[in-house]
Amino acid sequence: MKLAYVTLQGRGRTDALIAEVAALLEAEGVRLAGTVQSNHEREGRRKCDMDLRILPDGPVVRISEDRGDLARGCTLDSGALEQTVHAVQQRLDGAEVLIVNKFGKREAEGRGLVPVIAEALDRGLPVLIGVNGLNLAAFLAFAGAEVSPLPADAEIVAAWCRASVTVISA
Repeated sequence: MKLAYVTLQGRGRTDALIAEVAALLEAEGVRLAGTVQSNHEREGRRKCDMDLRILPDGPVVRISEDRGDLARGCTLDSGALEQTVHAVQQRLDGAEVLIVNKFGKREAEGRGLVPVIAEALDRGLPVLIGVNGLNLAAFLAFAGAEVSPLPADAEIVAAWCRASVTVISA
């Protein structure tokens, strides 16, 4: 099983690293499935807008709901997330690597992209996941002993993905 994760402190930093890794791999012709997240700050708002680009070629789906400038709780649009899950699952055929931008609250509950992650691993695909500190324990419980933590370096993470594809293809 080829499963690795990255985690960085600071809002949006893991998302940015995952997006950089995806861009490096796409430029090299690695066939990707999965999601990368971009966050868009809104003036006067505590919460940012969150968009997921479904790899490899879109679409981009807004996964946050605008609940007003005083919103404090989760703004995740669960319906939009489920749409992305379906789209990613359809793109697993032909993919060499699955990239999941975040093992978040829904995944910690066993939902979200968990079924897609499990299917990719069953197929022998390498899987790279971004994990935030709040959900790290749940992710490690899900992943088991065969998970590899990777450093916050896009080149090293991309190298892990390349090496994992080589192992799978050999």
